[in-house]
Amino acid sequence: QVQLVESGGGLVQAGGSLRLSCAASGRTFNNYYMGWFRQAPGKEREFVAAIGRSGGSTYYADSVKGRFTISRDNAKNTVYLQMNSLKSEDTAVYYCAGSSAITSIVLMRSVTRVEYWGQGTQVTVSS
Repeated sequence: QVQLVESGGGLVQAGGSLRLSCAASGRTFNNYYMGWFRQAPGKEREFVAAIGRSGGSTYYADSVKGRFTISRDNAKNTVYLQMNSLKSEDTAVYYCAGSSAITSIVLMRSVTRVEYWGQGTQVTVSS
């Protein structure tokens, strides 16, 4: 069992930056692909970014590529999402996600492949 707790959300002006953190419980953090999803009001939850077990591979949604960076620190059981050049359309609840049952980082973009979810953290970008 893995518990994920996000932090770092808040209100920021367009063009600004935020860094989200996700702390994971358990001793097998490095067995998990980790990712971030987001859900805006009235919309489905969508994939944002994923990172491989060692942190050597990353994968992004086209909408955030070049602006967001996902990273992890396995010694701290933590995954991060650095968000730069934020836009109003980035406003959403951001969820941390983890899965040990996949063999390719590309599969992490599917919500059905996620084993564990965090509770979410609100990011609001004002224009």
